[in-house]
Amino acid sequence: MLDYDKEADAYDTTRGGEPRAAAAADAVLGLIPAGAGRLLDAGCGTGIVTRRLTAARPGLNVTGADLTYGMARAAAVRLPGAIVLADGRRLPFPDETFDAVTSVWLLHLLDEDHDVRAVIAECARLLRPGGVYVTTVDKAAAHDVGSDIDRVLAPRPRRPARDAAERVETHAAGCGLAPAGQARFPGHGQGRSPRSTVADLRRGWFTQLPPGGPLAERFAAELATLPDQDRPRPDPVFSVRAFRKPPSS
Repeated sequence: MLDYDKEADAYDTTRGGEPRAAAAADAVLGLIPAGAGRLLDAGCGTGIVTRRLTAARPGLNVTGADLTYGMARAAAVRLPGAIVLADGRRLPFPDETFDAVTSVWLLHLLDEDHDVRAVIAECARLLRPGGVYVTTVDKAAAHDVGSDIDRVLAPRPRRPARDAAERVETHAAGCGLAPAGQARFPGHGQGRSPRSTVADLRRGWFTQLPPGGPLAERFAAELATLPDQDRPRPDPVFSVRAFRKPPSS
C-alpha cells in the first residue's frame, strides 16, 4: 500500500491532474439530483475533485473528509473550512445530514470486504431519505486497456477487487440502497508507457509486487523490451455507480 501522506504533494500530477478531475466531477454531478443541498465527499484526497463539485454547483454545500493528514491538508488549501480529518468507516456527522455522498477512488483502497461495507453503511446512514450515494467501481480493471503492457503484466498476482461493481451493489443493497444510475469517464493522462510502468513497479504501485523483488524485476525486464518506451498507451475509462436511499414512507 502506498503511503498517502508521502504521496500527497505529487498525487495530482501523477494521476491526470485537473483534466481527470474535471471528467470525474462531471460524471459524478450527472448522477446527483439538481436540487441537492448538502454533499459529503468521503475520501476526498487532495480535494481536486471536491473543489470542482463545489464550483460546478454554487448552491451545493460541499464537505470533504479524508483519513490521511497529508491529503486532508492539501484539500483544506483548496476548500478552507470545509475539510475534516475522518475515517470513512466512522464519519463524525449525525444521521441523515446530506442529500448526496460521494466516494471517488476510495473503495478499491480498502483491504477487506467488511471495510467496504462499513464505508457504504456510513454513507447510507448519512443520507437523507431520497438521497444519493455515488462511488467509483472497478478501478483496477479500468487500467487494463488491452495493450502490450497489459499482456506482459497479465500473469501478475492481484489483490481482490474490493470495489468490484457486483460487490458494491450487494453491499449497497444490504444497506437499503437501490441502483440509481451509472456513468463512465476517461482517466485523462493516465495511459501507461512501458518506461513509466517500470518506474511504478519499482516504487510499489503494484501492491502484490514488492519493489526490487524477483517477480517485479522480471516484469520490468520484459517491459523494457517493448517498442515505443515513452509512448502512453490508451487512457483508462473509469466507472461510477449511483444508489438511492428510499424516501420516507
